[in-house]
Amino acid sequence: MAIDIKSYKKRHLTDQKPNINLVPFIDILFTIMIFLVVTSNFSAVDMSHNAADSGGTGKPNVTDVSGNAEYYIVPVANLHKVTVNGVDRSDAIANGAVGVQAKVMDEGQMSIRPGEIIINTPPGISPQDAVQRPNV
Repeated sequence: MAIDIKSYKKRHLTDQKPNINLVPFIDILFTIMIFLVVTSNFSAVDMSHNAADSGGTGKPNVTDVSGNAEYYIVPVANLHKVTVNGVDRSDAIANGAVGVQAKVMDEGQMSIRPGEIIINTPPGISPQDAVQRPNV
């Protein structure tokens, strides 16, 4: 008995449509979406607004704070040293934070490093007036 190859090819190859299995594609797509949602950080900070108004210095914008406080509390993790114009003012630290005068924040320079704050005040402000121990 002979095998009829021509009829087999005609019957099976002409009627075949491509079978695309979308289930693995959808599984992978949803897995990636779940991963991105879980690992994303959704914060409501408008960086373009802050950077444009403050010149990109990282200082708080005057319009971003509410109230008319003379001193603002600046918390830093493991804060152990505060230097104002080269003078050590670590005595002004309370609970990992220090109170910094508003004029110093607006017109001076602050450098915040892990555990340390270095402040250069504008002319006319003494190191004792620039920082204060916060009442927290």
